Amino acid sequence: MRQKRLWFMLSGILAVLAMALMLPTGAVAASTYKLLHKFVEYAHGAWPHGGLIFDATGNLYGTTTNGGAYGGGTVFKLTPNSDRSWTESVLYSFATGADSDNPQGTLIFDATGNLYGTTTGSQDDGSGTVFKLTPNSDGSWTESVLYTFCSLKNCTDGANPQAGLIFDPAGNLYGTTAAGGLCNSAACGIVFKLTPNSDGSWTESVLYNFCSVSNCADGSGAEAGLIVDTAGNLYGTTEFGGTSTACTDGCGVAFQLTPNQDGSWTESVLHSFTSTPDGANPFAGLIFDAAGKNLYGTTFGGGDELCYVGCGVVFKLTPNSKGGSWTESVLHRFGAGPLAANPHGGLIFDAAGKNLYGTTQHGGREDGGAVFKLAPNSDGSRAYSVLHSFQFDPAGYPVSGLVLDKAGNLYGTTSQCGNNANCYGVVFEITP
Repeated sequence: MRQKRLWFMLSGILAVLAMALMLPTGAVAASTYKLLHKFVEYAHGAWPHGGLIFDATGNLYGTTTNGGAYGGGTVFKLTPNSDRSWTESVLYSFATGADSDNPQGTLIFDATGNLYGTTTGSQDDGSGTVFKLTPNSDGSWTESVLYTFCSLKNCTDGANPQAGLIFDPAGNLYGTTAAGGLCNSAACGIVFKLTPNSDGSWTESVLYNFCSVSNCADGSGAEAGLIVDTAGNLYGTTEFGGTSTACTDGCGVAFQLTPNQDGSWTESVLHSFTSTPDGANPFAGLIFDAAGKNLYGTTFGGGDELCYVGCGVVFKLTPNSKGGSWTESVLHRFGAGPLAANPHGGLIFDAAGKNLYGTTQHGGREDGGAVFKLAPNSDGSRAYSVLHSFQFDPAGYPVSGLVLDKAGNLYGTTSQCGNNANCYGVVFEITP
């Protein structure tokens, strides 16, 4: 799985650099960029990967995949100061062993202020965990492992969760793993549920095993997190699988899981990607519009042939009136060069539910990626503009999505700092 992702990244870089001088500069919207924090000390975290979240008082929280006291990644907090600077503090440092390492997903809070997340686990350390961080009265945090994956034979309980979690109203946790499950391949994955017990332990149950049908037409490699509708249905994407042969391991799917009265779940494929022109290999999950009806997302590849694996798309899934089917429409196809390419993170709407915002991992200035906006037009189309184009040095490669504050400012991270040996990523703010 990771080798395939690295191949995608390297291929995208080469293709974007090759095309950069051949294409015109796209629309650039007026916006203000501010660097909030540089990860310059490895012991304070390196290479932020998951998205950011706010608490009720305006502090930001996130994870780094490496660095920290033991090199296994961190959970960090950024506190705003009166002079508009921000102070970083490390809440927890991961290490190989019981608590695993390499947290990649976005964190979530519960109602009492505890944080929850996942670790992917290194190749020689096991297959990841679900963890909880509890704040103490002295300002420290205590970590507890709620579940360790690959606890069952052949990892049938899942392995390598790479995304964040969601709660249901009863306090159960739901998530995905990129590997494990019942199929013979290592890159199938599952959808899981964690149920809290009265003694403080948690019980895992597998809701769905991907690659359960011939040729993995139901999807494989669930790297993204889930969302839930008001009826309790779950929605997500898989990086691989599907019915198309345009991609080596399938171009991925968007899926729905529907709960049955007997406790089982039924999966239905909403869309099977075909690369051109509808996109391929979605790394990110889905979001609903304000009405809770239409779904929106991104694909890393496909869309066109400007990039080696395609430059990616922003897409919309609309439910049809009969039969439970859905129709995909492409809202934007990315192009190589200054216009940006290969969105790795997901999308967010603004507070009004109108404008869409996201990031691309490649393209932009010096192939450092970009922050983009899609504004609605009266005819139903979307107007694309670049809010910020990253210069690979001092910051580049945003792999996660964005978060909005109450004033409408955007916050995100980049996973690298170009060739700067003393920088391991940044946290930034953009005022649209």
